[in-house]
Amino acid sequence: MSSRITVLTIDARDPSGLADFWCRVLDWQIMDDVDEGVGIAPKGESESRIAIFAVPEAKTQKNRLHLDLSADGITAQAELARLLELGARRVDVGQPSDASWTVLADPEGNEFCLLGMVD
Repeated sequence: MSSRITVLTIDARDPSGLADFWCRVLDWQIMDDVDEGVGIAPKGESESRIAIFAVPEAKTQKNRLHLDLSADGITAQAELARLLELGARRVDVGQPSDASWTVLADPEGNEFCLLGMVD
């Protein structure tokens, strides 16, 4: 027997806005929207999800845990352009200049990576 990850939780000042961002990035759907937060999951699935809970404070330092994304059906360059259009921004967390990934931040400043070489 072992444990399994059921929910990944993110703190946010604007849970609904952040849930909307991640639903558009991942092509997921909102599962719950309550006063305390928002749950999102893959379409047609409810087992695995991300929960986004309201907190009063803004993010102030680098994440200790982050998501790594891969482009699915398009080039990494095209996916980077799409993510930036959705509201992501490039960030520098000390990655090497020749890294094979791009470090981005969501609208709340949470870092995530897009894997694959992007010029």
